[in-house]
Amino acid sequence: MSLREECGVFGVISSETADVAALAYYGLYALQHRGQESCGIVINDDGVFSSHKDLGLVSQVFSQDILSRLPKGNMAVGHVRYGTTGGSSRKNCQPIEVNHQKGNLAIAHNGNLSNAADLRSALEMSGAIFHTTSDTETIAYIITRERLKAPSIEDALSAAMDQLDGAYSLVLMSSQKLICARDPYGFRPLCYGKTPDGMYVAASESCGLKAIGAEFIRDLEPGEILVFGPDGIISRREHCRAKEKKLCVFEYIYFARPDSVIDGVSVHRARVLAGRILAREHPADADIVIGVPDSGLDAALGFSMESGIPYGLGLIKNKYIGRTFISPGQSLRLDQVKIKLSAVEDSVKDKRVVLIDDSIVRGTTSSRIVNLLREAGAKEIHVRISSPPFLHPCYYGTDIDSREHLIACHHSTQETAQIIGADTLGYLPVSQLKALAGGGGYCGACFDGAYPTKVPSDTRKNRFEQKLSERTN
Repeated sequence: MSLREECGVFGVISSETADVAALAYYGLYALQHRGQESCGIVINDDGVFSSHKDLGLVSQVFSQDILSRLPKGNMAVGHVRYGTTGGSSRKNCQPIEVNHQKGNLAIAHNGNLSNAADLRSALEMSGAIFHTTSDTETIAYIITRERLKAPSIEDALSAAMDQLDGAYSLVLMSSQKLICARDPYGFRPLCYGKTPDGMYVAASESCGLKAIGAEFIRDLEPGEILVFGPDGIISRREHCRAKEKKLCVFEYIYFARPDSVIDGVSVHRARVLAGRILAREHPADADIVIGVPDSGLDAALGFSMESGIPYGLGLIKNKYIGRTFISPGQSLRLDQVKIKLSAVEDSVKDKRVVLIDDSIVRGTTSSRIVNLLREAGAKEIHVRISSPPFLHPCYYGTDIDSREHLIACHHSTQETAQIIGADTLGYLPVSQLKALAGGGGYCGACFDGAYPTKVPSDTRKNRFEQKLSERTN
């Protein structure tokens, strides 16, 4: 089993025809860290939708030739994906497009519904036919069903939100409107901004806004629906404050880019704070502090600042290899570790090293990194993790769907240190998660088991594909 992140969403609307596909391309490029399985863009040219979607990285799927052939328009929606439900196939590429009696709809989704299996089953029993194995199509079906009896797409979305449970940050595009929505818990981030020439832009992270020169305006509130259309900008808040805020705290620990600001909290600052906390909670007598690129670097800096131990460059990352955390398949994951990182021997040889990383899942990657440092001559290796131990599955978009392979479920901290080859090991205390989230509400269910929603009736990752197999065999 390998852990994976979920998705990134992007949307742009202009008052006049523009090269919105290029803007979406650069926005998705900035959000590439959120998903490396597939990507797609849908363009709206005066109500006519055009799209291009495929498996691969943004730069691979959208060559210069492809971009030059995409039409200009006044709106676009984009998506980068790593699927947490369903398989890796073109049919699951987003944004999903729907044609219905009242027009067109394109939808991009970040997150996972905790009641997706129940909703899908009910839709199938009523005659719905599904073409993908993602939660997003379930959302699209419900919004479309509501749209057929609602006066507007935003009314349909609001009615759909009464039925959805779990994590969803959405960017939708109809023939005339761009609509953003964040679930009432606020599990996943979503923000918007404005370019100097007046275009409005929405993105999973503020780094997606900066990539195209848009100025950050604000984050959407949990439960908020934000409509950009002929009547200007309309904020609907009927679902706001219906639930206690539960932003996924792992956004600050790993998922988000360090230059992003989420719900008013700097990701970089949160990671530096995590390192400072680790230095206080789990001090080490060492000569150098190093971080595992990329998300371990800020925490390593914080550990160094708090402890007074010099910060150094101990590991070099091959920038052309994707994040191992979101790579499909354990065998591929292992191969990538071998070529992704190399140790800087001059920094670590004969040194007592504090190694900072963001998490330990099954221990395989950690063991390999520790071994790299041993081979480079490190005398001692003290591993510090800027998150608590993973102990529970996640049902909201992080691909932690089994306790079976989570090393912390079966081994003590001391035993885990021995397994990965470290001299000592220390995790961030669960009690300190709130500090990383800036004191606001957060979800840390994968660490403490405190689920904000009802646990899904079917917890299998590929539950939809497995059901299909059961029917046809």
